[in-house]
Amino acid sequence: MLTAMIHIIRSGELAADFYAPRLASGAEEAVRAILADVRARGDAAVREYGARFDKCALETLEIPLSGAAEAARTLRREQPALYDALCYSRDLALRFARMQREAFTCFETELEPGLFAGQRIIPVERAGAYVPAGRYPLLSTVIMTVCPALAAGVADVVLCTPPRKRPGDASPAQPWADSGILAAASLCGVTRIFAAGGAQAIAAMGYGTESVPQCSVLVGPGNKYVAEAKRQMFGYAGIDMVAGPTEVLVIADGNADPAWIAADLIAQAEHDADAQAVLVTDSEALARAVDAELGAQLERHPAPETARASLARNGYAVLVPRLRDALALANRKAAEHVELALEAGAERDFFAQRLTNYGSLFVGYRAAEVLGDYAAGINHTLPTSGSARFAGGLSVRCFLKTVTTLRAERGVGTDKSLAAAAEIARAEGLFGHAAAADIRGL
Repeated sequence: MLTAMIHIIRSGELAADFYAPRLASGAEEAVRAILADVRARGDAAVREYGARFDKCALETLEIPLSGAAEAARTLRREQPALYDALCYSRDLALRFARMQREAFTCFETELEPGLFAGQRIIPVERAGAYVPAGRYPLLSTVIMTVCPALAAGVADVVLCTPPRKRPGDASPAQPWADSGILAAASLCGVTRIFAAGGAQAIAAMGYGTESVPQCSVLVGPGNKYVAEAKRQMFGYAGIDMVAGPTEVLVIADGNADPAWIAADLIAQAEHDADAQAVLVTDSEALARAVDAELGAQLERHPAPETARASLARNGYAVLVPRLRDALALANRKAAEHVELALEAGAERDFFAQRLTNYGSLFVGYRAAEVLGDYAAGINHTLPTSGSARFAGGLSVRCFLKTVTTLRAERGVGTDKSLAAAAEIARAEGLFGHAAAADIRGL
């Protein structure tokens, strides 16, 4: 049944495509051409695409760090509350990411007498962070992409963001970007900043140009061209993920506040018309109350068009026979964000312990997804379109390499391993391998 804002539907009536990946398409050829052009012509190609797509004709690409520091000082003077909020968010993100880093340990152990195996955790040398600046310059994405890299121990963190004309600057040929993004970059300790957006920025960081250094890892969100560029660049650099439209799934009991749930659904839907906001509940009364709240809150929203389109196209209130039936649905959907709008107790514990497929889990009525977006330590760059079945979000792990070591000394364990290696190698027909093992066992 189609209501004013979202589809209210029983779980058994959901079509199979509700669970299918929602990946953007149609950008492959255009992106392939941009990547090839940047690889061939470097900075010149990046500047030309900036002039074409971002309407900024630049002479150079790099924004001086002094300019970013100036933007931070201006922000502190003119918008002190925002400045303090960014610093608070940064500090939480760094604290959480440093704890993640501590969970990755180096070790060496003697598996058998004389046979020592180990691992080392090594940060990549240089990371490239992409920060969009379209309708909504994502200041928070600076924090979410840069802080885990710093906590991992990456020495050189490069940031690319679309060029913008500097306010009051009569010379638009000089590189500049969104002032809020630059301020956040300065607060987070970015090493170098470039005024480059879109697929051309991903190509510049992946291949390297005359001015943009080649990066080992590329992270950060973006439109379908950015996502496709990251996909095609994998192999030249590591990537965090190929992200699709953002999504939230809220599992709610009948005691949940419909106004709170509606606000969370709108917060997700306003990102993009392709975003998806879903409520799952066993209470039809709650579903209809949430639908009414959506209409009322969007009437007060200063720019409701995108959220309206998203909810009308992709928004659902799914009714399950029993609340616990939401578990299988949620694990199959594998949503980017999952909220448990449930009373504390056995029911909430049931979901928290058994849910396995999500980007981030938000437990309890007060755990709004927007906290994860901005100021709770956890990262907001998360797997979408069902990829939470096999991947997690952006974290310190994305900037670390786990490499193994082997040290062999004289001993019975080493002899046994050499004999086993030779036996397996001969079974595979790789006699040179067998000889390399046998010669050490003589």
